[in-house]
Amino acid sequence: MKLKPMADNVLLKAHEAPETTVSGIVLATTNKEKPMIYEVVSVGPGTKDVTMTVKAGEKVVVGKFTGTDVTIDKEDYKFVKQDDILAVVTD
Repeated sequence: MKLKPMADNVLLKAHEAPETTVSGIVLATTNKEKPMIYEVVSVGPGTKDVTMTVKAGEKVVVGKFTGTDVTIDKEDYKFVKQDDILAVVTD
């Protein structure tokens, strides 16, 4: 099933967090925080007042409790408004 965002909505998929810390400690799933870095899956067409600037494939930062979480075909996604994106991750 494919999801197509409407208006100025952006569909995100969590960027996988490492399973271990820098010092090598293995994290239990209950100790992991919600990821704040996501990959843009698809972008809505925008609105009369909002031109979409993010693109599919980019990695973005959003607030921990931002957006609407959905699960489709056992995959977790998040819908956010473009204005809820705090930054685009660049190399």
